[in-house]
Amino acid sequence: MNARYSGVIPPIVTPMVARDQLDFAGLERLIEHVLAAGVQGIFVLGTTGEAPSLSYALRREVIAETIRIVASRVPVLVGITDTAFVESVRLAKHAANCGADALVLSTPYYFPAGQTELKYYVDELMMQLPLPVMLYNIPSLTKVSFEIDTLEYLCRHNQIVGLKDSSGDLEYFSRALELKKRRPDWSILIGPEALLAQSLVLGGDGGVAGGANLCPRWFVELFHAVRSGNTPWEELQNKIERLQAIYDIGKYTSRFIKGTKCGLSLMAICDDFMADPFHRFRPDDRARVAAILRELEVL
Repeated sequence: MNARYSGVIPPIVTPMVARDQLDFAGLERLIEHVLAAGVQGIFVLGTTGEAPSLSYALRREVIAETIRIVASRVPVLVGITDTAFVESVRLAKHAANCGADALVLSTPYYFPAGQTELKYYVDELMMQLPLPVMLYNIPSLTKVSFEIDTLEYLCRHNQIVGLKDSSGDLEYFSRALELKKRRPDWSILIGPEALLAQSLVLGGDGGVAGGANLCPRWFVELFHAVRSGNTPWEELQNKIERLQAIYDIGKYTSRFIKGTKCGLSLMAICDDFMADPFHRFRPDDRARVAAILRELEVL
C-alpha cells in the first residue's frame, strides 16, 4: 500500500492587499506558478499561510478560491488547527463542501495540552471531521508535540493518513517513519525545507516546503532526483540552502513569512501585505531579499 500523499506540497502564503482582504489575482498567479513546476499538492492555511492571524471569513474565502483555481489538478489540503474545537469542525465542513481533499491538524495552541488530553481531543474530532486528516507536528509554535506514543495510539484511526513534521528533529522523524510498518498508507512529510533530501534518504514521502512558494521547481526536481537514486542532487540542495538566507533577515519569528512574501512580491506574483500584528519588510530589508534572489538568479 502506497502513501496517499507524496512529493512537494507547498504551504502557500495567503496573499492580501489590505487587512482581511484577499489578493484574488495574486492567489491565482501563485497557484499557477507552483502548479507549473509540477508540485504534487497544495496546502492552504498552514503556518506559512498565517492561518491563526486570519479571520474565519477570510479563511473560508481562501479555501473556496484555492479549490476553485486548482480545479482538481492536484490535491488540496486545508489547515483547520484552532484553539476552539467547534471552529475546527466548522472549517473542516466548509472545506469538504468546497471540494478539499484532506485536512491538516496540529495540536491546539495557547493552553498546552497533555498527551492524554491530546489523544482524547483527536478521538473526539475524528467523529466529526468529514475528510482524511494529516497530523501536523510543530512544537516550536504550538508548545506541544505529537509524541511518538501518541502517534502510535492515533494510528487506529483509518481517517488519519499521515504526519507533517516541522520539528526539525530527524531522530523524531525517523521514529515516525517506523509507524509506516503499521500504517503503510501513511504519508510522512518533512516541514523544514533544507532537510527535504535527508528526509527522503531516510524514507520520507516528501516535503511541505515554504520555499516552494518561490522556487517550486528546485524542490520538485530535488524530490525526483533523490527518489531516482541515480541523479545528482547536490547542486539543487546547495541552491535551497542558499535560499535560507532570506529567512535570516529581520529579528522576529515572523521573518520566515515576511521573507517568503517579500520574495513573491519582488517576483510580481502577489502582494506582500501581512496579517496583523505583522508588517511587510521595510525597503532596506526588501533590498536584502532582492539581492539574495538575484544572486540565485530567481530575479
